[in-house]
Amino acid sequence: MAIRRRRIRPIKGFSLNRMIPNVLTLLALCAGMTAIRLAFLGRFEQATVAIIIAAVLDGIDGRIARLLKGTSNFGAELDSLSDFVSFGCAPAMLLYIWTMNDLHGIGWAIALLFAVCCALRLARFNTQIGADLPPYAHNFFTGVPAPAAAGLVMLPMFLNFETGLDFFRSPYLNGAALLAVAALMVSRVPTFAFKTFRFPREWVLPTLLLIGAMAAFLTTEPWITLLIVGALYLASIPVSIRAYGRLRRASGEPRLL
Repeated sequence: MAIRRRRIRPIKGFSLNRMIPNVLTLLALCAGMTAIRLAFLGRFEQATVAIIIAAVLDGIDGRIARLLKGTSNFGAELDSLSDFVSFGCAPAMLLYIWTMNDLHGIGWAIALLFAVCCALRLARFNTQIGADLPPYAHNFFTGVPAPAAAGLVMLPMFLNFETGLDFFRSPYLNGAALLAVAALMVSRVPTFAFKTFRFPREWVLPTLLLIGAMAAFLTTEPWITLLIVGALYLASIPVSIRAYGRLRRASGEPRLL
């Protein structure tokens, strides 16, 4: 008599692999909220570290989602909401509590403007998802992305932490930085989208060594390392503008900026 085997039905729903990117996004959101709490407690150095951790998580969640084939509209919307909290609200609150409250209502208005510009930048980015872009535009963002904007606006804080000079805590200096970076976020300035870069095979090992060295310096000299990264990113903006213009002219498309 043959034994009839029972058929096991597969479990329906999302696998754990597909949930990993969303978990990383939620961790980034938690890091941004934690930065706000640390700012209220006056632990400003730890608050900046929390925002940097959120930026690192934001940088890898999309890549992991594509590798695990776990991309979804839900994940994209969750990522934008997380970015607004971690890179719009958290830096604005951090800088307001750190120094901008000395300007009273004006300082709060500048902090609000930064958060509003971050929301507008993310909304514009979401409307461009799936849009039919010219081939040369796929390696560029329109305006400075939110994680980079959060890092740039905290450069005076990094300088203060490294040097101890009160000049870098000036609300006027930080207010100017907030306004300048807010304008860059909503501008149409093309900036490199480093997430989409494809490195030649001979560059893989040097790139990994560079990332390892940067991680080592972050643990020993964090503020100098972050200042160097911020300076390099600022220096890349004119290069990205020239590269974008050169590719656009090569395609024969008229200038839009």
